[in-house]
Amino acid sequence: MLSNFLKNLSILKKFLFINLIILLVIGVLTLLYLRSIEPSLIKNKVSNHIQTIINTTDHLKRLKINLNVEEIRKFLVSTRFLFQNLDRVVLFDSNFILIGDTDTLDLDPRSFSPKLEIFEMDILESEVKKIEQKELTLLESKNISFLKDKLINYVNSSEFGKPIAFTQDTYEQFFLFTIKNINIDEKNSGYIVIQENANEIRVAINERKNFILRTAAIVVVVILIFSFVLNRYFLKPIKNIVNYTNIIKEKSNEKTNIENIKKRNDELGVLSKSVDEMTKELNKRITSAENFSTDLVHEIRNPLASLKSASEIISDTENKDLREKLIKIISHDVERIERLVTDYSQMLKDEAAISSEQMKELDLSLIASSVVDDYNGVYNSKRGISIKLNTNGSKDYKILGIENRVEQIIANLLDNSISFSKDNQEIEVELKKDKNGYINLNVIDQGEGFKETDTNKIFNRFYSNRPEKFGEHSGLGLNIVKNLVDLHNGQIHASNNEDKGAKIEIRFPKV
Repeated sequence: MLSNFLKNLSILKKFLFINLIILLVIGVLTLLYLRSIEPSLIKNKVSNHIQTIINTTDHLKRLKINLNVEEIRKFLVSTRFLFQNLDRVVLFDSNFILIGDTDTLDLDPRSFSPKLEIFEMDILESEVKKIEQKELTLLESKNISFLKDKLINYVNSSEFGKPIAFTQDTYEQFFLFTIKNINIDEKNSGYIVIQENANEIRVAINERKNFILRTAAIVVVVILIFSFVLNRYFLKPIKNIVNYTNIIKEKSNEKTNIENIKKRNDELGVLSKSVDEMTKELNKRITSAENFSTDLVHEIRNPLASLKSASEIISDTENKDLREKLIKIISHDVERIERLVTDYSQMLKDEAAISSEQMKELDLSLIASSVVDDYNGVYNSKRGISIKLNTNGSKDYKILGIENRVEQIIANLLDNSISFSKDNQEIEVELKKDKNGYINLNVIDQGEGFKETDTNKIFNRFYSNRPEKFGEHSGLGLNIVKNLVDLHNGQIHASNNEDKGAKIEIRFPKV
């Protein structure tokens, strides 16, 4: 379902959607990470609290301290070194009555020095007196009711007997508490609560949150900037290329900015040029096909009209000579139509095949020699026509081309020359190089030559100056030659010889 949803989105929307999913996944993982930080930091502090509770309980047992206000006060003063790294230690008896609170002690800093044993006795009496002077209401005001409620819940919970920790988060402070009951002689004698200001936990978490939020903001800005660049410089031009192809397909007159994209020097510029050239080539082929089809219809219409007339007359006449003449006309026109359709079909196949064929270096003299030998074998014995190959004493005629297409060029030229030649005449195929290194292929016959002032007309499709045996030719031969020469980046020219006959010259570019 997700894949179907993505298929209907544009590239930009897909990009934004995928990045949104990634951000959401990162956000969830970040929340899980932040939620795991606080318990980890709290666990480290609680482990210190538990160790302090264990040490305090051991001292109470060893010194055999009774859990009452008087003895606990003395105990807290005498063992203050146990709590020097803690903010507050509170002790309750088994009835949840406060019996000691380090917040009420005015501890002398010297008590934490290595000379504790020297000052201990002097300090003890003075500290106890100071504590006795404080009001019980002051003790009760220091969050004691909150701790009592927690103690009651602790006693009634399944965790009773084990140390438990909890936090109190206010606007200004973040407190961490650890509670544990005191067992003396297998009897629950009271409770000890350790309170520590754990603002550094809040600070650490806030720092991580701020870092993540800043990073997320930067990532979002980068994604937006990248999306803008992606859309403006990549997706929008691609969309314009797509619109251009749609305009061509729909034959619309709507204007596009394809020319601006073609000016780019990157891959999109190359793509737009390729699309534009391909479109122009397709249009050229479509126009050529339409014109060719029109010409073909026109050419077929004449023999069809002749066939119709001959068939109508032959059914009504009894004259034997006239019937034979009409039969010859019908046969001639059928051959003419058949040749037109055959050559047209072959021409379409050739055009399709040419697009997939690769050019390579060829020896023109070998190709010409092969074609000349084949034609001599047919027409020398049949009509006495002799075809000679003149290489001017050289065999170095290398060109870049498609072998079977070059053979087709020479064969079509020989077909054309033979159709205009009389029996026992000679046709010359000449190869030579000009001073610039270009290869010239000339086909010279002894026929009637060209009557046209503009000899370029003979390369047009279905040119009308045809030999009598038109059924043997479709009028496409020289046009095909012209197209194949253009394919090989060559030039073709037709002219008359000084004495008699026609000459067709083809100029191939050097390799």
